[in-house]
Amino acid sequence: MKSCYKSPPPGVDLSKLNGLLIVIEGPDSSGRSTQIRLLSEWLEQQGFAVSQVGLKRSNLVSAELEKAKEGNVLSPRTMSLFYATDFYDQMENNIIAALRAGFIVIADRYIFTLMVRDIVRGADPAYTKSLYSMAIVPDAVFYLKVSTPYLVNRTLEAKGHMDYWESGMDLGISRNWYTSFVKYQQRIRAEFAKLSRQYEFEIINGDRSVVGIQKDLRDQVEKLLDHNDSILGLSEG
Repeated sequence: MKSCYKSPPPGVDLSKLNGLLIVIEGPDSSGRSTQIRLLSEWLEQQGFAVSQVGLKRSNLVSAELEKAKEGNVLSPRTMSLFYATDFYDQMENNIIAALRAGFIVIADRYIFTLMVRDIVRGADPAYTKSLYSMAIVPDAVFYLKVSTPYLVNRTLEAKGHMDYWESGMDLGISRNWYTSFVKYQQRIRAEFAKLSRQYEFEIINGDRSVVGIQKDLRDQVEKLLDHNDSILGLSEG
């Protein structure tokens, strides 16, 4: 049966959430979106119903959050609460509904990215933990671990420039964007290492080909499906 990290949201019966919640974590330009697309297509081909969620997709605040970030003036606390609102709105209206219907929900990042971002910006880890205490515990968390040089190359290839927030420019680490990006991502990776031990992530080497990473993900998901008969039953009907 599903569980939450502390207590479930009011009115939610966890015993009725029969789907699976799979989280793919990793930095921007680590290849998450490609891997999620391929994994979703593979699952759907086998007859499973799949729903995708991710950061900044809430109907309630996603547009306002994106607009607020454009000005590069959000305080760490304001940004934290914006993202928390975005997450809980999606959990109530998308994640819970999909799990109740027996879907496999694939999350393109989850509370762990939000916690890590808050912590490197000075938030108390205990505060971040309490902020997401009502989050549903995923059935699996896969973390795409990517080296800094590889991430730099992927970022520049994909975007042609470095993002203000993903470079940690708001932290005043350095006025040089490249230096700030490298040091910020190192801090992010260090915090993810702590969370990976605490929350038992499956670490996936992200410095490889798309095919190699996808094979690892499918192998792990197949093991997960083998231990969840209620989900397997969906593909048999």
